[in-house]
Amino acid sequence: MSEIIHLNVGGQRFSSSRQTLTSVQDSFFTSLLSGRIPSHKDEAGAIFIDRDPYFFGKILNYLRSKEIQLNDVDVRSLRHEAEFYGITPLVRRLMLCEELDQSACGGILFHGTIAMPSPPFPVADKRQSVTSIDAELINIPSATLSDPRNNFSRSKQSFTDGVYCSSDSRHGAVFNLSDLKMGNVGGSHFMHPLRVTIIKGHFNWLAVAFPHFVSLFRLKESFGWNLTWTSPYIDLTVSNIALNAKVMNPGQDGCSRMVAVNYGNFVQLWQISDNGQRTREIGRFCLTVDVNSLFFIGSHLVALSRTGKFGVWHAMTQNWQIQDVVPITSYDTTGSLLLLGCENGSIYNIDMQKFPLRMKDNDLLVTELYKDPTGDRITALSVYLTPKANQQFAGCSGNWIEIAYGTSTGTVRIIVQHPETTYGQGPQLFQTFTVHCSPVVKVMISERHLVAVCSEYNHVRSWSVTRFRGMISTQPGSMPLASFKIVSIDDPMSPPSYAQGNDFGVSSCFFHLTLLFYF
Repeated sequence: MSEIIHLNVGGQRFSSSRQTLTSVQDSFFTSLLSGRIPSHKDEAGAIFIDRDPYFFGKILNYLRSKEIQLNDVDVRSLRHEAEFYGITPLVRRLMLCEELDQSACGGILFHGTIAMPSPPFPVADKRQSVTSIDAELINIPSATLSDPRNNFSRSKQSFTDGVYCSSDSRHGAVFNLSDLKMGNVGGSHFMHPLRVTIIKGHFNWLAVAFPHFVSLFRLKESFGWNLTWTSPYIDLTVSNIALNAKVMNPGQDGCSRMVAVNYGNFVQLWQISDNGQRTREIGRFCLTVDVNSLFFIGSHLVALSRTGKFGVWHAMTQNWQIQDVVPITSYDTTGSLLLLGCENGSIYNIDMQKFPLRMKDNDLLVTELYKDPTGDRITALSVYLTPKANQQFAGCSGNWIEIAYGTSTGTVRIIVQHPETTYGQGPQLFQTFTVHCSPVVKVMISERHLVAVCSEYNHVRSWSVTRFRGMISTQPGSMPLASFKIVSIDDPMSPPSYAQGNDFGVSSCFFHLTLLFYF
């Protein structure tokens, strides 16, 4: 029968067998009980160890059962104690637990907070603004607000500082801003007017969208994120925003930042100075259909709709132009290029550097760049410019371009256009992958990797890309790397109109809240 060892760990007594304590070789206990480490005994003859008794109890239970319960346990502190006792298997298991709580793609470079802006008033009189969040609640009945005979838009007594009126779900409801800040206002159909719905970043600037207005923040190393500008109240719910923090040729007013907002069929564009004191509303434009994506290409603003209609505000001509193509199912941008993947299996190209010099009858020049061999719908697009293309970007008109796209049948293709391509010909088919059985919803090509995701449980496939002198090569070709599935759980409270971060593909379910990996 194994000898019983009595221990006094930090003033708490433990008893265990020698066999249990020495079950892990080359540990603290094997050295202690063999006499290689000097020991001290208390008045009762128990070996005294000056360590934390709480964590020692966890470690002793692991030595007994080779299992560990980590509920309400500081894993890092427990690992530190396990390292002291030399319990190597436990240390490895705890290190794995720590890695699961950290991103394998890198850590957080920085973090910060932004001050809650005061929301603008939803009234016609633009001179009224919110200056206080401490005013008392004013109870104005819904019928009174909606009655045009009362003419509240002209009355100075219709709204008071500190009171916010929501026109979203509970029409005519008035809330105290102190309650909004504390989160005391809610309901099954109520959207909090200070809820952050979209965040867009560009350089050291952030555009933050709320249901009915947008705020612009600037990061300063000494002061953190500072509120620079807040838009007027927007009657309809904000669906998309775009930010350009580096406007070329800002003009005499020095407004070098541009913010665009989409609500319904409309796009509103502002130009803002660095300190936010000078603001110029460039215009309010209509696409005539719902806008599904809004972004800048250089200083040009682009609004896309799945229906096949898109609008471009050109920075040089200051004109808003609308063009019709076939229904758009995916898109990607790089440099001055905009590529559209469409329902008819074609990839269309628009080079923002080419117009307004190349326009016909006020239409944008839209070029069919490539047609899928089987005519399948293009559900995902990714463009990669080789380093040599970046060096010669001033003359980039399609040369040195590599495009990966996915289709509705699950096929992934790579097409390339290099300087060796015969003049007048478009990109040539380079490689085809037929590993997916469902529509491809995401695709990405980079210098070293190709990644594709299909709609069946977000099945991810990845390959390594071989290059020779910067150009993609067939020797030895693309090698498969990994295959796994991602189960994502979407936030049930997410407004369906907020499609930021998702292209036009078949599904919009890429990385939300909880990720479960199956290998």
